Amino acid sequence: MKKIIAEFKEFIARGNVLDMAVGLIVGSAFTAVVTALVSFLQSLISCFNIWGEPDTSFLDIHFLNGTIQLSDLVEAIISFLIIAVAVFFLVKGVNFLRSRAKKEEEEMKKEAPKPDPQLELLTEIRDLLKQQAMDGPSATEALSQLQGEEDVH
Repeated sequence: MKKIIAEFKEFIARGNVLDMAVGLIVGSAFTAVVTALVSFLQSLISCFNIWGEPDTSFLDIHFLNGTIQLSDLVEAIISFLIIAVAVFFLVKGVNFLRSRAKKEEEEMKKEAPKPDPQLELLTEIRDLLKQQAMDGPSATEALSQLQGEEDVH
């Protein structure tokens, strides 16, 4: 039993489960917005209908003692398409904002000041002088060698 509890704790502690929970909560809150949008669009479409309220009952099939209501299916499909279009444009807008922010970030990186070429050259000379000083004789030894050569001449 302890092993199962430990596994459950590990399962819950994973980031995926928490991300999924947050997604479900935000998704259920977003459902109200989408439902309101669909209702608005349906009422807007029905306002332009000159014959009054749309009647899809002609799609229903009367079979024996019952009715197969295709009208409900058609209305659900229309609602689905409206929701899909709304979500599509929402995602498209978010992607546009993300790409815009990314472009601005890239421009900021491009605008970073480049080091002065003269400064780079001086840095290279300094590094070479340091390397020569480490590899060759010290400055005092080199000076004494030069003075010794002048005395001979």
